[in-house]
Amino acid sequence: MKFISVYLSRILGNKIYAPDNRVIGKLKDIAVSLDSTNPKVTVAKVKTKDKIVYLNWDYISIAKEKGQYILVCNKIEETQLGESMLLKKYVLDKQIIDVNGRKVVRVNDVRLVVLDSGFFVVAVDIGLEGLLRRLELAKPLKKLGLKIPSTLMLWNDVQAISNTKDLKVSKTYNKLTTLHPSDLADIIEDFDTNTGMIIFSSLDPAKAADVLEELEEDAQIQVLRSLSPERAADILEEMPADEVADILDGLQANKIEELLNNMEKDASDEVRELMEYDDKEIGSLMSTDFLSYASDKTAGYIIDNMRELKPEFEQIHYIYITQDNKLFGTLSLRDLIVSDPSLKLEEIMNKDFIYMYDTDKINDLVDVITKYNLSALPILDENGDLVGNVLVNDLIYEFLKSRKKLG
Repeated sequence: MKFISVYLSRILGNKIYAPDNRVIGKLKDIAVSLDSTNPKVTVAKVKTKDKIVYLNWDYISIAKEKGQYILVCNKIEETQLGESMLLKKYVLDKQIIDVNGRKVVRVNDVRLVVLDSGFFVVAVDIGLEGLLRRLELAKPLKKLGLKIPSTLMLWNDVQAISNTKDLKVSKTYNKLTTLHPSDLADIIEDFDTNTGMIIFSSLDPAKAADVLEELEEDAQIQVLRSLSPERAADILEEMPADEVADILDGLQANKIEELLNNMEKDASDEVRELMEYDDKEIGSLMSTDFLSYASDKTAGYIIDNMRELKPEFEQIHYIYITQDNKLFGTLSLRDLIVSDPSLKLEEIMNKDFIYMYDTDKINDLVDVITKYNLSALPILDENGDLVGNVLVNDLIYEFLKSRKKLG
């Protein structure tokens, strides 16, 4: 099988000849069909003397003579673009996601190959060489002995975002979901708002919730304003109530109420309670997701129950022993695991524990956690009921968020 490797930049602007060497026009763009793994070129966008025409690529051939590509159209057959995608318009200079590199990169050129069965796209060039090639500097620099990095991304690793022909996302949405939420948040923020929303909207509610937590405050607000209230509520229900309260705090009152009304009542009630706290009170940053058990439960029962519940890591720093919501003791995960499974919690729990109230000041909380070297602290309300806990991570996040606002 014979083939010719061609870069898009090397043929754009080239003249297209008839078999009798008459110039038909200049190639302005080429379009590909997206219904196969490697898109096949189907249409040539050609500028003639007086108009733009779309020609059937099946009748156009490419040959290379003395380092130049010669395009010959053996039969002029005008056609329509249909569902085909123009490469210069929708691919060249557009951004894509390098999933392996966890970053947004730019398409500097497109590599195609001429086979007996047609003209196909095989890769996009995201490296410096592609950019220099278009500036006609690649060859001169290579002749000087300079090594120019070349980076190609196979077309199989590239996907067009649904509802648009702009090439924005590489790999597949399933591949994107394997990225850490913070990496995906960075990628979404690197794109324009519309493209970022298309990527975000492709995520399932659980993944979207993780990503929403990692977005900058302005981006969080933009996302919630752009989503339908029903979709936004589904995502917020996947998040810890304290995180939801923090995010909603940046929205207008009518939007907050709209979102809360679309959430499940239990979830929205929890958020409403947290939003009533002053920003300087511990209750404003405490988490209401924690594990509590009665004192007569055994260590073995708790471990089996945790296997079934599969709680988030943040929920298992400490296990709280309660009766009628009153806190009687705490138990670290380590102590739980090393204890005899038959022992009851009242026999192994720590009865001498530190706690604070939800209306205490955050500044005082910092002092307590630092003094006693705690990773988590139970929080009680004025009635002595256990209403939440605060993790060191929450304090660090609060500190960093304050620094960002000050900056």
